[in-house]
Order: sequence, then C-alpha cells, then structure tokens
Amino acid sequence: MKRRTFIKNTFLGLTGTGMLGGLYTWQIEPFWLEFVQMKMPVKNLSDLLVGKTLMQISDIHVGKRFDHRFIIDAFKEAMAFEPDFVVYTGDYVSTHQGEVQYKELDEVLQHLVKGKLGTLAILGNHDYGRNWAQQEVSDIIAQRLADQGITVLRNEQKAFSGLTFTGFDDYWGLNFDPEKAMQQYDPTKANVVLCHNPDVCDLNVWKNHQGWILAGHTHGGQCKPPFLPPPMLPVKNKRYSAGKIKLDNEKTLYINRALGHLWQVRFNVRPEVTVFTLEKG
Repeated sequence: MKRRTFIKNTFLGLTGTGMLGGLYTWQIEPFWLEFVQMKMPVKNLSDLLVGKTLMQISDIHVGKRFDHRFIIDAFKEAMAFEPDFVVYTGDYVSTHQGEVQYKELDEVLQHLVKGKLGTLAILGNHDYGRNWAQQEVSDIIAQRLADQGITVLRNEQKAFSGLTFTGFDDYWGLNFDPEKAMQQYDPTKANVVLCHNPDVCDLNVWKNHQGWILAGHTHGGQCKPPFLPPPMLPVKNKRYSAGKIKLDNEKTLYINRALGHLWQVRFNVRPEVTVFTLEKG
C-alpha cells in the first residue's frame, strides 16, 4: 500500500471511529439504563423488614436538554421491581435560561415509582432554580411532589414501618439545616439518611450516625475514562464520585449515578436506578 493511501485510510478509519464514539456517547449510553442491585445491612432493623427492598432514584433533571419521556419509560421499568420503599434524592428539574419546565415535570410526576411501605423525597440544588437561589421554585417542586403522595423531607425525619428516614435539604440551596434534620436522631432505631450532595459527609453534623447515607448530585461525572477517575465532578471531595464508599464511624455512603443528565452525553457512566435489599446489620 502506498504511503498516501495508508494515511488516507487511517484518517478515514479514525474519523469513522470518532463518529461512532460520538454517536454512542450521545444516543446510546445516556439511555442505557442499569438497575444496580445490592444488599443494605441496617442496624436495628426489624425482622419484618428483612428482605424488603429500597429503591433509590436520583437526578431526573426534567428540562430541555433531553427527552423527558426517557424518564417515564425508566419509571415504568422500575415499577416491575415492586419496591417496598422508594427514595428520590433530588434534582427533579434543570432550568433553561431561568425557565423551569413545569408542564413536562407534571407529566413525569404522573408516572412516579412508589413504594408499598413508603415513598420519600429530598430536594437538590437544581430544585432551587437559577443560581440555586429561587425559594419559590423549590416550594413549587416540593408541593408538586407532595401532591403526588410523596413525603418530602426538608431537614426532618419520618418513620415508615419501623425504618426511619432523615432528609437534609440541599447543601447549596437556601434551607440547608443539618442540625435541625439530626436533632431527633435516635441511634437505637433503624436509620437511613438522604442527602443530595455527598460533600455534606465531611461536615461535623452527623451525631455519631452509623449507617447508610444515600446521595446523588455527581452523576458519576457522566464521562469517565477507563481505569481513571472522572475529570469533572461537582464536589469538593473528589473521592465522592459514584457507588458505595465506606466512611469513618461505620457510615456507608452510596452515590447514585443519576437517571437523567445535565447534558445528553455519557461515557462509561450509565444512568442508574439502585435497588437495595434490606438485611440486619
């Protein structure tokens, strides 16, 4: 093969590979949903709750940057698991030039996955609108969730069938108050904490909590080179990327990779719904 022909064929091959890679990250992986299943040992868990399931859904980001019908289809798939508990860990919308797509959000919320024993939600930073500073946006979203029968925890605690959930309002939002959220914390109960931004794990707010903290926010970086950390994470502690992370004092953090996207691009970080099976810890 002549040198010029070789260079031409190599260039065309690389161009084709790049186009295929771009198509994959844009049109395939963002919609290639993974249901991650794992065990959740919980201290003080009632015998009646052993074997029950807890589903975590996070960061659906209804907005203008991808088709919200993907979220509806994902919810329909998730319903097949018939979860006992469902928790939503924030970021229901993405604003576009200060505009929230309430119509599309309402359509999505009509299809929410609900738990047989309880369904709870917390807010994320995007639920506070532009610059995370619009109180009225957070109040509207919280009310829309409540209208669908979802218990929204804003620095408060609620027990369902012997499992106690503590929900923090968002770290970057206007109402973050971990002291209020933890003031009724009882270590003799079976506890799970919901906290959108995992950076909160590094704050001195935990009152010797020993157990699970479920978070979202990072999307796992959305793009991650093989065998390397994701280049972009919206957290101070870059250890907090995705998945299960053991912390000090017997705390376990789980960061969901998000169901939706800020931008319709993913590589090596598939969208996720997490299904935990409860067991005694």
